[in-house]
Amino acid sequence: MARPDVVVMDLMLPGLSGQALLKHIRDSASTPVVVLTARDSDIDKVQLLEGGADDYVTKPFSPPELIARIRALLRRMSTHEVTAGGLPDDERMIHIGGLSISPAEREVTVDGSPVDLTTREFDLLIAMARRPGVVFGREQLLASVVGLTEYVDPRGVDVHVRHLRAKLGDDAHRPRFVETVRGAGYRIKKSTQ
Repeated sequence: MARPDVVVMDLMLPGLSGQALLKHIRDSASTPVVVLTARDSDIDKVQLLEGGADDYVTKPFSPPELIARIRALLRRMSTHEVTAGGLPDDERMIHIGGLSISPAEREVTVDGSPVDLTTREFDLLIAMARRPGVVFGREQLLASVVGLTEYVDPRGVDVHVRHLRAKLGDDAHRPRFVETVRGAGYRIKKSTQ
């Protein structure tokens, strides 16, 4: 069966809750998911992001906005062609301690074990991992990952970072990979134990 490049789903589905379908998709694939919803409170948005949505569009929405969000997700997922001189810098493997990232394959391992990340989690990780030690503010991460900062709550980054840490087996209080810099943002540690 062919896998879709992106899933656009409404939360209000007949016979099945949108949350249940989103969980099913997240449990079985890392396909990006855009959720259409009439719910627009901050709590609802955070729950969607925590539930595995990569993006959301509140109703009523304009078709051009939905198309722009889908294109942005697909752009972030696309890989660059290999050049004659080998892989471009943005596709070379990244190794930081036990963390290995293959941008071209969009694969991550920790101590040799594969880690399944959502599109946003991977994009946040790769944005920071390409510049270890550099502190990224929420808005800066949104700009590099989402590209549509005016449509996304910067606090959503915190949700994705929390999920990313959990999947990497990282502890926020004694981070191995992702550090919080109070009042400034997040960074990947230069060296890890």
